Amino acid sequence: MPFTLILPHVGLTTTIILSGIIGVTIASTFPAIVVYGQDLMPGRVGMVSGLFFGFIGGIGAAMLGGLADWEGITFVFDLCSVLPVIGILTVLLPDTRERQG
Repeated sequence: MPFTLILPHVGLTTTIILSGIIGVTIASTFPAIVVYGQDLMPGRVGMVSGLFFGFIGGIGAAMLGGLADWEGITFVFDLCSVLPVIGILTVLLPDTRERQG
């Protein structure tokens, strides 16, 4: 998260390095996301993977592209730098899993 927050405020060389670090970090979470989705819908492995990374990713890219056309790429870049802050708030969501025991 700290890397994404400082990303819009650094130079080109640092941006390239930070983008690599951020990309590796995000890529490392993909297996956990897919497994979580497959737990939600057992027996539908392909559909869950396709939805999480194809459909939802495509909608997000289209929305960010439209927002960039409307507000400008700088606005979208700044917005994307704070998205991990919003994502970390998910730790405050209630635990709805069934307790076994």
